[in-house]
Amino acid sequence: MIRLTVLYNLSIDTNEDEFLNWRLTEHQTSNLAIEGVVRTDFARIEAAWPLDTKPTFRFMTTLDWLDRESFQKGFYATEVQASMKHNLEMLNNPIFLISEILVEEEK
Repeated sequence: MIRLTVLYNLSIDTNEDEFLNWRLTEHQTSNLAIEGVVRTDFARIEAAWPLDTKPTFRFMTTLDWLDRESFQKGFYATEVQASMKHNLEMLNNPIFLISEILVEEEK
């Protein structure tokens, strides 16, 4: 499984309430519609560890694909990249991490 993790803060010009309204509805649907995506999560980061550490980022988004081929086909699609370029204007210094999940377990 290939996972895209995006850690980010909002730009100074982005209203958090308006962002959340968009992110939890329209954009969540858009992320799930990317070709090959099998799961996507969105989180607001509330704390960090050790306990007295201030979180570096306010939000985190993850998207999962079954394999690298489907990730590349979906994530690098022209329309996805164009939409992402526009959406990045709302963010401040996002970090995109692409990882291969080697072990996945649930209890």
